[in-house]
Amino acid sequence: MLRRLPLIGTLIGLGLAVWLVATNDLAAVATAFGRIGFAGFAGVTLVRILVILLCGLAWARILDGLPPPAGPACLILRFVREGINVLLPVASVGGDVLGARLLTFWGVAGSLAAASVLADLLFQVGTLALFASLGAGLLSRVQGAEAAALASWTLRTLAVAGLVVAAFFALQRIGIVRVIEDRLTALVRRFVRETEARPEPPRRIQGALDTIWAPSRRGHLAQSFVLHALAWLLGTAEVAVVLACIGVDHVGLADILVIEALSQAIKAAAFPVPSGLGVQEGGLVLVCGLFGIDAGTALALSLARRVPDVVLGLPALLVWQNLEARRAGVRPATPSCDNP
Repeated sequence: MLRRLPLIGTLIGLGLAVWLVATNDLAAVATAFGRIGFAGFAGVTLVRILVILLCGLAWARILDGLPPPAGPACLILRFVREGINVLLPVASVGGDVLGARLLTFWGVAGSLAAASVLADLLFQVGTLALFASLGAGLLSRVQGAEAAALASWTLRTLAVAGLVVAAFFALQRIGIVRVIEDRLTALVRRFVRETEARPEPPRRIQGALDTIWAPSRRGHLAQSFVLHALAWLLGTAEVAVVLACIGVDHVGLADILVIEALSQAIKAAAFPVPSGLGVQEGGLVLVCGLFGIDAGTALALSLARRVPDVVLGLPALLVWQNLEARRAGVRPATPSCDNP
């Protein structure tokens, strides 16, 4: 069932996308999309590059000071993670799992690579929750029953999300991963015959998490958190560029921030749907409508934001395949960051 979940999500998202296009004026969508032009698409792509670089730097700060140096690898693999998540039929965390594996190609221990991605995802989700809270707070000041209802629903959802984020952090800090690893090791040994060699204990992810969350590394972690927050804020520039090219001039910076924050929150809530297919479009139609932006323009905005997915995602997938083809020549993992 878990293996089929991304496929089910893809079919649901595709159906939603087709329904949105079929129930709206295709001519209006095409007209709005055509107004963006090459300069608009180039601007959106440039903003996306900067956003991904910020996220790559945030990941690198988590590993900074831990051998071996992995800063350049994090920048490269952050594009790969993004490309896998937006172009392949996997849940929105599939690229992150593969990113951890690919990081071992630079000599990083597998447990440390996995732990760094877990911490990176925690900061990414946590800053998104704060960003969405800011958007919901600004939306609550907008007149209208629909805006008030959406703001109230968002705040209630974020309260639940906050508990999930807190639980995710607690699981990394209280050693529950170590308990799971001990149970798995005991289970394996139970089924090994006495005449066979006993398996070596696995390199502990919990030990790597303890290393990452060490009190002496709080400065690095704080920098990673801030970089993720800046990445979410910079994403509003994508919306601003597209709307300016289309000719929408009646929305202000605060309105654009609300559009970006809530549409990203809606997309993240539907993480089993690969690339938020259909969900992103529906979220933008819903939120943009609160500010007098018609559905055709909202769909054109969504399509424009998928241009960087393809322009940057395809080269990222090629980089991934090239790394896989050369994996025989990678250095052995460095186990020094793992606790016994």
